[in-house]
Amino acid sequence: MVSLHDIQQARALLDGIAVRTPLIEWTGAADQRKLFLKLENLQPIGAFKLRGAYNKVASLTDEERRRGVISYSSGNHAQGVAYAARALGVKAIIVMPSNAPRNKLEATVALGAEIVIVGAGSEERRLRAEELAVEHGYVIVPPYNDEKIIAGQGTVGLEILEDLPNVETVLVPVGGGGLISGVSAAIKLSNPRVKVIGVEPELAADAQASLRAGCIVFSPAEQVSRTLADGLRTQSIGAINFEHIRTYVDDIVSVTEDEILEAMRVLSVNTQTLAEPSGAVAPAAFLFHAGELPNTKISVAVISGGNIDPKLLAELGNR
Repeated sequence: MVSLHDIQQARALLDGIAVRTPLIEWTGAADQRKLFLKLENLQPIGAFKLRGAYNKVASLTDEERRRGVISYSSGNHAQGVAYAARALGVKAIIVMPSNAPRNKLEATVALGAEIVIVGAGSEERRLRAEELAVEHGYVIVPPYNDEKIIAGQGTVGLEILEDLPNVETVLVPVGGGGLISGVSAAIKLSNPRVKVIGVEPELAADAQASLRAGCIVFSPAEQVSRTLADGLRTQSIGAINFEHIRTYVDDIVSVTEDEILEAMRVLSVNTQTLAEPSGAVAPAAFLFHAGELPNTKISVAVISGGNIDPKLLAELGNR
């Protein structure tokens, strides 16, 4: 399990690399429930993934860096690893799915990573990365099931508590579980009274099912690949992530595709809050699932990324 010290160490490593993103109030003066947005879409790669990826790569030994790193991702973690590897002079190979958004794939290539394309399933890309690591000696930089990754993502939680000490509920997107593992650990180890709620698409609600069942539940690739939230198309949460989730997370709610789209549309009115589908799930829960959330007045929703497909952005304007 990741400690508060681990997360604080990660913050020191990330100084000057990851942006301390702003926390802005989104609701109006007349609203009884206040929502603040943590704008991780404003990171250099447009998503929070830089935090964990850099913390992991920067923590490798010189010998490990010389071997090069390999990872597997649908897009944002790919960019995070590529960015970190370029900054630290390390070769990076990323296994990406055939249905990865074109803008994310091109951004990863632009950051200097080599790309290997496989099928749509998250397990398929993980297995291919592991095969290549064995074959070539690369060091694996997992997208979520890793304590260095979790600690890096946990720095988001530290910033939320410092910028809004009276926060009562924090809403966090859930894919593989790296972000919510780190944020929940940072928050609960600092102030156990704050509620931490995960949010994921109904089509990829494996984390919710896992928390309810008390064991990791797998979702079929053909189902999770149907959600617009490409960053949350994991078939299961990681084992390390599951331990953090059941220790620190109060509940997980799921949102529909229409709710995600509507949250994106509302957020797109302001360029600062522009969110990709994965980044819009937490605000969607606040907008449409108030009855499933803690009865609190001051909440934060993490906009985890803003790397929206240009075609989808154009479609939002017509809704």
